[in-house]
Formats: sequence, structure tokens, C-alpha cells
Amino acid sequence: MASYEPEAEPQAPRRSSRISGQGKVETPALAKKPRKPSKAGTKRAAEEASNDEKNKKAKADEDEAVKENDEMADTAPIDIGDILPSMTLKDEKGEDIDTGSIAAEKGVVLFLVPKADTPGCTTQACGFRDIWQEFASLDYNVYGVSADSSTAQSKWQTKKQLPYPLISDPKRSLIGVLGAGDGNKTKRSHFVFEKGGKLLDKKMPVKPADSPRLALEFIKGLSE
Repeated sequence: MASYEPEAEPQAPRRSSRISGQGKVETPALAKKPRKPSKAGTKRAAEEASNDEKNKKAKADEDEAVKENDEMADTAPIDIGDILPSMTLKDEKGEDIDTGSIAAEKGVVLFLVPKADTPGCTTQACGFRDIWQEFASLDYNVYGVSADSSTAQSKWQTKKQLPYPLISDPKRSLIGVLGAGDGNKTKRSHFVFEKGGKLLDKKMPVKPADSPRLALEFIKGLSE
């Protein structure tokens, strides 16, 4: 009787040691395409660049105006017969005002005060306020000038209902050219310029209550 031998189980094929020793090959990731900037982003960047350029130009213009004003302030004060010089300052609204052009169409009275909203200066300013229409009827505009900020002048103008513009001259550039600068102080005074800007009359020093009356009397006397 033949003996029975169990069949050998099939063995799994052996992996080559060469293959098993190799690391797993990774498929390289696809490079991401750079995102294109959106139209909104491009527009915003262009606007920001434009604003930066405008700000730089405005700063350069302001620096140039300050330089010109400083150079003007170093010159000798003007006298009777001289022309009102041109310099760029700010009015009570914070807007630019060219002093050389304010007498282009009408005569001009500039009255200078040491400090806004103080008793003497308010007396002088309100005196011009009360007869302002008489100056206007004679084709003269009135401007108040001080070294105060535009903000301080605006508050004073509103508080006292001053109907004429105020010129802010913090560095006393115009004040110096008019000969009314005294270190860090301003001499109370007034100046009358005819149409075209020629200086006709000046009073310095002058009492607060007398300044408006004397300026008006001088202008009226021109037509007599």
C-alpha cells in the first residue's frame, strides 16, 4: 500500500532584495501657478500709488512755500509806496491764500493783532466789524492778521461774528515783512494798500479802538 504524502503549500514569490531595498518613488507635485492679482487689487494699488504721489507733491509745494516765505521774511520791511509781497499763507478755514493777489481787484486794509480772542485784539477786530460795510462801499476789503492757528482764528471769527477773512501767519512771515514782528510778538498795527497792492498808509503802534476809525478816515480822505 502506497504511503500518502501531503502536497507542499505553494510559497509566495520572493521579492528581489534589490527591489525591496529601493525607496518608494514619489510623484513630484505639480508647481502651483502664481495667482493673478484681481482687478480690484490692481486698481487699489494704482490708487494708493497715485495718492502717495499727490501727497509727496503737496508736501514739496508746501515746503517750497515755507522756504519762500522765510526768505521773504529776511528782507527789509516794506515802506510807503512799496508793493504788498506775494506769499502763501492759510486763512481761518485752513485754505491757501496768496497775499500778493488779495489787492488785485480792490484796495485792502490789513490789521494786525498780537493774539486772537484777547481783550484788546477783540476791541480792534470788532471795531473793524462794526464799520466793515463802510470799507466795502469804498471798494476796500478788510483782513485780520495774527500768528494764531487757523483753528483758533476760526473759533474767534465765529464767536465774535467777524465778517472778513483772517490770515494765519504762525512764522510771522508777512508780519515781519510789514515791520510788525517783534521777536515772538506782533505789534498792533494796520496797513492800507490801494488796488494793485501799493502801500499808502500804516499805523504802528496803534490803539485798539483807534485803528478802525483811523484806517477809514484815511481812505475817505483819498477822495477829497
